[in-house]
This record gives sequence, C-alpha cells and structure tokens, in this order.
Amino acid sequence: MEKKNIILQATTMSADPDIFLSSYDGDQGSKLIRKAQEAPFVPIGMAGFIAIVAYGLYKLKSRGNTKMSVHLIHMHVAAQGFVVGAVTVGMGYSTYREYWAKPKP
Repeated sequence: MEKKNIILQATTMSADPDIFLSSYDGDQGSKLIRKAQEAPFVPIGMAGFIAIVAYGLYKLKSRGNTKMSVHLIHMHVAAQGFVVGAVTVGMGYSTYREYWAKPKP
C-alpha cells in the first residue's frame, strides 16, 4: 500500500507527466531497438560477449591439461576486453559524430 502511495506521489509531483511516462512506453524489445539505433556498439559488445562465452564453454571440454581456473580467467579477460573495446570504439564514434562530423553553419 505504501509503495502505491509513493508512486502516485511521484507521478503527481512531476512537472511534465509525459517525461515520467515516456520511459515506460513500449516493451523491452522496442527499448532495445531504440537504444541500438542510438548507440550501435552496445549490441555489438553484447553479441561479442555472448560469442566469447559460448566459445569458452565449447572449448571447455578440449582445454587439455590447462586448469579450469586458468581457462575461466582467460575467457573472462577476453570477454571483458571485447566489451571494453566496443564501448571505447562506440565513445570514439559518438565523439566523432558529435564534434567533427557536424556540418558547419
């Protein structure tokens, strides 16, 4: 009951109700598509992460005499490196698009 009152107070206290409700428009799929259009390197980073984890799980059987912990650390570093690289390239692309690719007035 208390949570409902807090939510109702938050919605009534908002100066512009469209701003508050706009974040809840649509389902998760449409939000993901919209975010992917705004920042195309986010889904690339997610796909790379999933691919590296899948490859690591596939290679888990044929790791030879390598310890399990070492194999998992290598996969962790590879997946994390891919995500950090995707975020870095995405930020560079965003900076380029915002500051250098703007048409001069």
